[in-house]
Amino acid sequence: MPHGPHRHEDIASQAGVSVATVDRVVHGRPGASARAVRAVERAVLELDRQLTQVRLGVRSLVLDLVMQAPKRFSEAVSEALEAELPGLHPATVRARFHLRESGSVEDLLRVLDRIGTRGQVSDGVLLKAPDDPAIGAAVDRLAARGIPVVTFVTDVRESARVAYLGPDNAGAGATAAYLVRQWLGAEPGACLVTLSRSAFYGERERLDGFCEALARTDPDRDVVVLADADGLDLGMSGLVRELLAGRRDIAAVYSAGGGNRAIAAELAAAGVLPRLHLGHDLDADNVGLLRDGTLHAVLHHDLRADLGRASRQLLRAHNLLPGAPTSFAAPVQVVTPHNLPPRLGPST
Repeated sequence: MPHGPHRHEDIASQAGVSVATVDRVVHGRPGASARAVRAVERAVLELDRQLTQVRLGVRSLVLDLVMQAPKRFSEAVSEALEAELPGLHPATVRARFHLRESGSVEDLLRVLDRIGTRGQVSDGVLLKAPDDPAIGAAVDRLAARGIPVVTFVTDVRESARVAYLGPDNAGAGATAAYLVRQWLGAEPGACLVTLSRSAFYGERERLDGFCEALARTDPDRDVVVLADADGLDLGMSGLVRELLAGRRDIAAVYSAGGGNRAIAAELAAAGVLPRLHLGHDLDADNVGLLRDGTLHAVLHHDLRADLGRASRQLLRAHNLLPGAPTSFAAPVQVVTPHNLPPRLGPST
């Protein structure tokens, strides 16, 4: 494959693979997995982009995006970050991606401890990970090596991260409770709340904000919580099916952690049709479900804006922008089929 003027060592660093793997891919020799081929191709495209932007005297930075999230969400985040990178000044910034749908804390620790080692220089990490003491300790180790970390979407509180950027999760939960109360009124029935992982601090904030607000405005409403299926359809299907075997009085769903296709399918199969189904984030699944009426509203935060702010905090950490790194929790927007952002095409 064509690789332009880029050294194999630079491609390997960008792709997170060995130089030998790059050599096999570039020369079309067997022995490289399909995943490695895609990583090398993506790395070459990113290095091409960097090369066209480099100006004399401009510093070049490498950021690592580390995420545990369903593929539909990590793809949306990756696309948003790549769209923001060309506008980051006064540096030329490229990104490496470490994305996983599920896994143990130990898996994430290996990723975090590998960043910045073995010749793979890193100038900062954007992190979406569980709020676990071991993750916090890994963030501390990165900070001790001069690699700043910004948490994204969900925080790792007991750590040396320099800032949190993402939605106001407690406010999002309270907004969901407000919508449930307004939508259902005095209609009886329970509200189902789903989390991808209770270890994610941001989702716990959503749940706490929801329960506290609902307790004030609709204290007799029963809240049922399902968690720890990683927001993946297969696991969420099993949790909902098990719930429906024992109760069918679900009047509303607040999906704080995804898996909405599975949730809606299991409810429909059981003949349970909630008056309100709320989701989080305008990923490809949720946009489709919003358009066809399965979701009634989505609590949306602008990924591009959040990632732009997050990246600029890393530039601040390197004294490339004035001021110290600062946390920012953005208010969510209630999106219906009638006010979808223009980039997603015409609203209904």
